[in-house]
Amino acid sequence: MSDEARSWLEGRISVMAALQAGSRPIYQVYVQKGKWDRALQQLKKTAESHQIPTQTAAAAFIDAHAGGQSHGGVIAEVGPRRFLPLSDLLPATGSPFIVMLDGIEDPFNFGQALRALYAAGVDGVVVRPRNWLSAAGVVARSSAGASEFVPMAVAETSLDAANFFRQQGLTIACTSDKQATSLYETDLTQPLFLLIGGERRGITRSFLDQADVKVQIPYGRSFSYSLGAAAATAVISFEVARQRKARKT
Repeated sequence: MSDEARSWLEGRISVMAALQAGSRPIYQVYVQKGKWDRALQQLKKTAESHQIPTQTAAAAFIDAHAGGQSHGGVIAEVGPRRFLPLSDLLPATGSPFIVMLDGIEDPFNFGQALRALYAAGVDGVVVRPRNWLSAAGVVARSSAGASEFVPMAVAETSLDAANFFRQQGLTIACTSDKQATSLYETDLTQPLFLLIGGERRGITRSFLDQADVKVQIPYGRSFSYSLGAAAATAVISFEVARQRKARKT
């Protein structure tokens, strides 16, 4: 594999998540000299169980390959994230909850959105083709490793993904500020494919026109601006989780 196809994860949580999830090739784990403690010994043991070499490295080496100063003395050289077919995102039982993140351009916000979705129990995340390789460390760190665990698939467009999941019996939903119902008055327990758009591009008119459900996040006061994608994702995904938990009780 060429050097261009490799990137770096940083921080014990991100590296451990990648090791446990098996979400991408991992070629080498580096730990800064003098940083060994019980948690890092466990990291080394986990790496060795996957036959991935671990070695100590100078602080200058770690700093040169990390994107920031929050690496804690741990980095890993890795390959691209593995993606699944769309069909593999559907759970074997229960009501599916699939989300597509489309147009989130900031890798930190993308990672934060994945963090919320994973914590809320999403079954899978769809993204458009994009080379997040150079930002893998930021995405993994901001998601607290959730980006490595959450099942992910790629679709060329949001309409392609919606058409596929509609054929599987899922309701197609998105956010909108026009002709939309309150998030808290919408049945989110049904099999659901939800599109969340980025701050700049938003959701296309063609998708809005064919969506089965449009939801709006009610505000507590008059405010003319939309929430950021990561915040909106957290609000919606935990309302989905709340409704589904309430239905089971």
